[in-house]
Order: sequence, then structure tokens, then C-alpha cells
Amino acid sequence: MAHLLWFFFISVASASPSKPNYEDFVQCLEKHCQPSNFISEAIFTPNNSLFTIALTNYTRNLRFTTPSTPKPVIILKANHESHVQAAITCCKEVGLQMRIRSGGHDYDGLSYVSQVPFIILDTSNMRKIQINVAEETATAQAGASLGELYYRIAEKSNVLAFPAGVCPTLGLGGHISGGGYGNLLRKYGLSIDNVVDAQIVDANGKILDRKSMGEDLFWAIRGGGGASFGVILSWTLKLVRVPENVTVFKVPTSVEQGATDLVYKWEQIADKIDEDLFIRVMIDPVNSTEPGKKTVNATFVGMFLGDSGRLLTLMKSSFPELGLQKNDCKEMKWVNSTIYWVGFPPGTPIEALLDKIPKWPTSFLTRKSDYVKQPISKQGLEAIWKVVIEQDVSMQWNPYGGKMGQIPPTETAFPHRAGNLFLAQYTANWNDQNLTETYLKKVRTLFEAMTPYVSKNPREAFLNYRDIDIGSIGSNGNGTFQEANVYGTKIFKDNFERLVRTKTAVDPDNFFRYEQSIPTKTKGRL
Repeated sequence: MAHLLWFFFISVASASPSKPNYEDFVQCLEKHCQPSNFISEAIFTPNNSLFTIALTNYTRNLRFTTPSTPKPVIILKANHESHVQAAITCCKEVGLQMRIRSGGHDYDGLSYVSQVPFIILDTSNMRKIQINVAEETATAQAGASLGELYYRIAEKSNVLAFPAGVCPTLGLGGHISGGGYGNLLRKYGLSIDNVVDAQIVDANGKILDRKSMGEDLFWAIRGGGGASFGVILSWTLKLVRVPENVTVFKVPTSVEQGATDLVYKWEQIADKIDEDLFIRVMIDPVNSTEPGKKTVNATFVGMFLGDSGRLLTLMKSSFPELGLQKNDCKEMKWVNSTIYWVGFPPGTPIEALLDKIPKWPTSFLTRKSDYVKQPISKQGLEAIWKVVIEQDVSMQWNPYGGKMGQIPPTETAFPHRAGNLFLAQYTANWNDQNLTETYLKKVRTLFEAMTPYVSKNPREAFLNYRDIDIGSIGSNGNGTFQEANVYGTKIFKDNFERLVRTKTAVDPDNFFRYEQSIPTKTKGRL
């Protein structure tokens, strides 16, 4: 039901923004920001010819670009930290809700859509990156993209990297604060495990670093989602060491070619194999060799921190069934592997990482997640393949183990550590708005079919794979603790109550809120 709200609710702001709100808000911004910081250039209203471009350039899901999607009263594309401070102050004075967007990859649009009058605080222009090779650190503003970070690291060094996601257009603000999940996690953990400092603007408009914010808040924004606590301005990151050349591979196989046996074997070894190796399984419905029939392809995509010779030796002893051959392996610099993993055509220059607006077309999409703790039997896999074919949806299975099993679940707000075999993501993309409800139902059907095979009590979920179906505290983000506890325990497990205590201490009036934010203890919520 939560998804249906997006389609029949028509915001007052989408048709005609409230004039008092608009005028008062702009006047307030100008009052609270020095003229030298040029805040007027950062303001986009529906009357501005560039408003639609400013809105849609960082809207990665076409589900939230329809005429009925609520539109913001104003988009503030902050260019300076004072713009962020002024926006917080003025949202309070005028009575507008704030949505915070860095890259626009929120699967359910919660970073750029609200059911009550709101502004979008867009940090995509705040994108400075500084690399310190001697100290092996990087300082990056929240609006920078992963691609920009990867490129700037490679400008300085071929043996330094950062563990984060595959998609280069992800914004650092949301991606890292939700965990930061990528193909180096078995060796180096998540992005948040390699954050050494941060700058955030709190609900009082104060700029805080790790020392001034205190360890509770620093703990919370590493995996708890920054948008519940403030506006992330920048991260200070510990870079990690990689070989001069890494090895990648991609081996597709169909059910007719023995994919079920291979996936079953992968389940036995994926979290136990050498931590230098990460093997993702991509599961897709495809046309069978038999006319008019469908089958399932399982594609094994690997990232190895070493040369192909060592990889082949490792695979021969640990996963010989895959039959990996020398000609399957591609050795390259780490930065080039980021191009390979996102699926760019061979020969694409690394400058493609600097494109913050994707060259590929956006689509309507939905995602869900699950954690799997025990291998699924071959009979179970065959039942899953049947649903994948019937519903025409896909999955990605990402292995755990290695470093992820060594970090305590309370070290950061992200709790999903030891005991997990893999993280599953369920995916669907389509190009016709009229098919939206059909595909939402398809992915929900796969999600339900996976119930016997995934974590229980609670059924766990990953914050950055945003899914409003698992619970909500309402359109204004001001619901009860009991409502928030439904999704809170799934995403944060035992860390949820500490997040609530931290939220109450730093934002007692619950200014920073959205449909799946961390609630406060006040007003009878506990």
C-alpha cells in the first residue's frame, strides 16, 4: 500500500507552490547567508526554467518523475556549507520538511520526494576531493560521486583504492552513511569501516567533526543513515592497499549447463574462500535453447586482489567446478576494474568515472534485500529458479566472510556481520509507467517465495537497498517508536535502540525525518 501513495498523491507544491512559503523561505535564506556565498544562484523554484533539469538529473528512478509525483517547493543546490546551515534554519522558520540528496540513488525516492511541503537540499555541487598519498587518506565532500573518488585516487596512485560500491554515480553522502557495500568488502570491510572522520551539520545548524560531534553520533552516521541525524558535508577516508594489477572475470552458465550445481557449490565456499577473492552471482531469466521456453542464467563475476596465476591456483583448489580458464581472466589496474564492474564497453576510458549524470538511460525500478545464513538446497534453488522465470525478475547474491566476519556487529551502526553467507538483492527494471504495479508485484512475489531460505526473527534488510514495504512511520516521518521498530529492527537489529538514543540526544525535535528515519524517544515513543 505504501507504494500506491506515490501515485495518487498530488502535492500542492507540484501544481502551485505556496506563495508565502516560497517568498518567506527565499528571504530567510538570503538573510542567513552572506552575499559573498551567492546563495541566490543555488535556488531553483518551479518557475525557474532549470528547475526540471535540477530535479531529474539526480532522480535515478523514473517511478518518481511522473506528473503525480509530489514536487519540492524549492531545490537548493548547495555550493557552500553556509547554504546547508541556512536551509536548516529556514525550513524550521517557514515550516517546510527537508529531503537530503547527494546522488539520487534512493530506490524508493525518499531522498527527493515527500508527501508534505518540502525542499530538496541537493549537495551534488559540493564535490571537492583531496588525496593525501603520504598518509593514505582522502577527504571527500558528500556530493562527490564514487566515480570521481575512484578517479582522483588513481590520479595519485596505482596501489591505493577505497572499498565502496560498483555504480560510479552514487553520491558519497548517502552511500557511505548507509554502509557502503562493494567488491572489496571481504578484504577491507565496508566504506564505513574505513571512515576516520566526518563533517556534519546538525539540527542546530552547527558544523561538527568527529571530536565535536562525539563518538555516539560518529558511530550512528556510519551505517545508520546520515539523513536521520544531519547533513553530511564530508568524509575523511582511510585508503586501502591493492596490487598494481587485479584480476576480474565473468563466467555465465545456464541451468542446462549445470548452474544449479555451481550455485550450490558457490554457497559452500563463497564466504570461506581467500579474502582476496569476491565472487558475485547474478541470476537472470533468459530465453532457453528450446523455442518458446525460459531458463535461468547464473553469471559468476569475480574480483581478485592478485594476478591471474594465483587466482587460477586458488580456484582449482577451492572452486574447480566453475572451470575458470586463463582466457576468462583479465588483469588490469584497480581503477580499470571499476569500469569493468559497472559494465561499460571494453576500452571505455577511466574518464567515464567523472560523469555524474549517467550515460545509460534511467528506468523505472524497484529493489528488495535479504540476508541468507545457511546454504539453500538444490531443491530450494530449483524452486527459486521457477519463480524467477515466472515473474521475469533478477537477483544478485553477494558473499560475506573475510573481514566482514571479523568486525563486531556493534562496531558501527551497520549490524550485519558474522553469520551471514550472502546478501541477496532482488531487482526489476522496466520502461513503461503502466507496468509499475505489475513489476512491484513481481518482485514482492519473489520476496515472499524466498521466505523459507532467508534470515528470520527479524527478517533482516540492508538500509541502502531502500524498501518502503518493510515498514514506515508515515508520510511526514513523525510516527511512533512502535511503527519505526518494525523496520528498525530489520535494518539495524540490536543497534536500533542505541540509534534512537543518539537521535534523541542530537535532534530531540525530530527535524531530520523521513518515512524510514530513526525516531526519537519523546512524545510517548518508548
